[in-house]
Amino acid sequence: MRLTDIDQLFTPGAVAVFGASDNDGSIGGLVFRNLLAGGYKGQCYAINPKYTEVAGQPCYSNLNELDKQIDLALIATPGECVPAILDQCGSYGVKAAVVHSAGFGEHGERGIALQEKMVEAARRNRIRVMGPNCLGVMRPQHGLNASVGEDLPRRGNVALVSQSGAICTAMIDWSESRGVGFSAVVSIGAAADVDFGDILDYLALDTQTQCILLYVEGIRHARHFMSGLRAAARLKPVVIVKAGRHPAGTRAIKSHTGGFVGSAEVFRAVTDRAGVVQVANLDQLFAAAQVFGTRRRLAGDRIAIITNGGGPGVLAADRTVELGLTLAQFTESTRQKLEQALPDYWSHGNPIDIIGDAPPERYRVALEACLADPEVDGVLCILAPLVFGDPVATAQQVIEAAKGSRKPVLACWMGGKRVLEAQALLSEHDVPQFDSPEAAVEAFSFLAIHQRNQKLLMQSPAPLSYEDPPDVEGARLIIEGVMSEGRKVLGTIEAKAILSAFRIPTMQAILARTPNEALMAAQALGFPVVMKINSPDLEHKSDVDGVKLNIDDAQSVRRTFTEIMERAKRLRPDARFDGITVERMVSTRAARELMIGVFRDKIFGPVILFGAGGTKVEVLGDRALGLPPLNAFIIETMIDHTRVARLMGAFQHMPPMNRVALARILQRVSEMVCELPEIISMDINPLIGNDKEVIAVDVRIKVDYRPPQQPTYGHMAIHPYPSHLIERVQLPDGRDLVIRPIRPEDAEMEQAFVRGLSEQTKYFRFMQAIKELTPEMLVRFTQIDYDREMALIGVLEENGVEIEVGVARYMSRPGGESCEFAIVVSDNHRNLGIGARLMRSLMQNARLRGFRLMDGEVLTANSRMLALMKSLGFRIESDPQDLAVKLVTKVL
Repeated sequence: MRLTDIDQLFTPGAVAVFGASDNDGSIGGLVFRNLLAGGYKGQCYAINPKYTEVAGQPCYSNLNELDKQIDLALIATPGECVPAILDQCGSYGVKAAVVHSAGFGEHGERGIALQEKMVEAARRNRIRVMGPNCLGVMRPQHGLNASVGEDLPRRGNVALVSQSGAICTAMIDWSESRGVGFSAVVSIGAAADVDFGDILDYLALDTQTQCILLYVEGIRHARHFMSGLRAAARLKPVVIVKAGRHPAGTRAIKSHTGGFVGSAEVFRAVTDRAGVVQVANLDQLFAAAQVFGTRRRLAGDRIAIITNGGGPGVLAADRTVELGLTLAQFTESTRQKLEQALPDYWSHGNPIDIIGDAPPERYRVALEACLADPEVDGVLCILAPLVFGDPVATAQQVIEAAKGSRKPVLACWMGGKRVLEAQALLSEHDVPQFDSPEAAVEAFSFLAIHQRNQKLLMQSPAPLSYEDPPDVEGARLIIEGVMSEGRKVLGTIEAKAILSAFRIPTMQAILARTPNEALMAAQALGFPVVMKINSPDLEHKSDVDGVKLNIDDAQSVRRTFTEIMERAKRLRPDARFDGITVERMVSTRAARELMIGVFRDKIFGPVILFGAGGTKVEVLGDRALGLPPLNAFIIETMIDHTRVARLMGAFQHMPPMNRVALARILQRVSEMVCELPEIISMDINPLIGNDKEVIAVDVRIKVDYRPPQQPTYGHMAIHPYPSHLIERVQLPDGRDLVIRPIRPEDAEMEQAFVRGLSEQTKYFRFMQAIKELTPEMLVRFTQIDYDREMALIGVLEENGVEIEVGVARYMSRPGGESCEFAIVVSDNHRNLGIGARLMRSLMQNARLRGFRLMDGEVLTANSRMLALMKSLGFRIESDPQDLAVKLVTKVL
């Protein structure tokens, strides 16, 4: 299955440069000269009606005059000429273009209109466009410099993707002294068409790329970005530095690329959930490139530190603790090895201070002992250039010791000119070198963060749990009733009814509009009670001192009603007041005050937050964010990220809080967010928890109409596991076949399924000879995002074990109107109608997702599959470019 349509941006056979010129100040001239100087092996042509020759090469007035097949157009003309040039390219079959020109979306309404014309021309001509206002593309391995940057970087396995061309050129220059090489450098500029998601799709499968670095300013298409990010992160490390984390930076981005900038806090939650590492600055981005470029990974977070000076070791140890890493505790065997090899006065602990007179061999012995210790996940070697030291010889010993280990080894050779040669030697032999102990430990933390976030990436939560299912329809009717009255804020009674529909425990509330009604409510509930102002116009009841606690007699109830109402009307004469709600006072025995909230990020949609509750919630700022859908693992991770989690255990004679009940409520809130796209915000505060129960005391919910034509779960950045697609059908032999979307945990079953296929069936499916799926293919096939791709597997139960007997999948093509499919059924389970059943379910799902066309390729020799396609109504045609292949197509 083809996974990307932007190959020509990276591997063109022929390139045309529109705007090429001999003018020294010309962008087009610079781009053309860069192509020639880079050693590009393909054909490159200059296009400019003002010249007959540029840089000693023929120059053509247009593609008509050139009359050659062109794969990639590089456009460096005035912006207003770009749409017409794209029309010209479309008529000649050009599939990709890079627009270096500026003056588009970053220049006000006129620029935005011009950018829209450019995008319309690109879509009309089926051309994928990178830019505008971008540096371009560099592929050092191919000698391709389709950019404004003058020098190709050294070859390597790191890809850099940036919205800023200046960042690209700076990092290329920076990389030379750090020994970092690039597989690709991409500047996407304003990303009007080709964006991060497209580039990530390509790089995820690019064999030359082992690590991806991103410089991100703003995101235009959240679901596409998230989908591409997660797909790439499943296969290789992705590291992001995010600009615009503060208001001043946000304003600068709007004038730079016109990008959309959401909350920095939400973006951190996005990167965690996507399995990538977010760093704070460009120094850390390069540090991450160094450690991930070695392909060594941490299995845990236990670090050993070897040093010839106590001070640097202490600094490293302090930073280790600050970053949440663990100083490794050595096994007895390792201790004995170190005791035998080191002087009597070594530190006898971690950090391992091997003393200032340490010869190179002492470093090697200590390093080999640490690498052999199962309690050590990685080692940092620090050298201070003391009088007795030999930095180069010590570096050689560290390199030799690290060669045979899969554990990461980092180095910090401190100082200046005395250690320059050793630093270069370490970098050359894949031992990342850092200038300070703190920077080296930070690099270790990136490996640990990657390992932790990969666990989050593996989660595939369903939108609903099936234990005590919620009354979704009842909740939706309540919301529709509120909106039919022209209201967008639910009253307390209505909001608590929504919580009850989702099985979230709440305190019963009775609305009173007079002092006597309040008294009757209090008598019915039992004293003591709580009285709260009820108004759709108040963000917080405390703004008008509208909450009174522990009211324990009849006279106080009536007096309090009058006081609350009078004060509220005085302080907020513009607000509507429906009366006062009366609730039973919740027990504060062993109680913790918590809060759960929901809000809409303007880029990534609904976000769930959890943290400390009460009236000081904004001041304390103790909260963790998560993108729905949530499951038990994600929920526990969120809770543990807050400071209030430390108060949930037993302390000060208080029993531990019921975390199971808390997790259940967070799960229910996730279900609300998934199933009710009308919810814009929700604030459950306080949420009171003790050892027995967790109960919602107060809640506020805002709603709005969902956008028309929005698909199911279209309001969310992450598509939930589509459990509603699970179906059970009976086969002709009486066995039950379960058809369901594939899950990450199906990897072993998927591998066994492919291994069990005959050689012919494997060839028919993959159109090449394979024995089994590679690790990369296995990840790609089982860890899907359910948004632009779907894989339905057929499963039978045999001897209590699930057995995969078939799989059908589709992947969206660019534009979102068509999808490509593939299907294979086990040789041992033919003639049972499994293939037809899988395809019908797949086609139905594709139809509901809005696809208009499904197509695929079938080998001409695969007569069984062609017969199945014919029975399902597919049109079958020969591939004009390959007679061994049939093209099959069906309008859905």
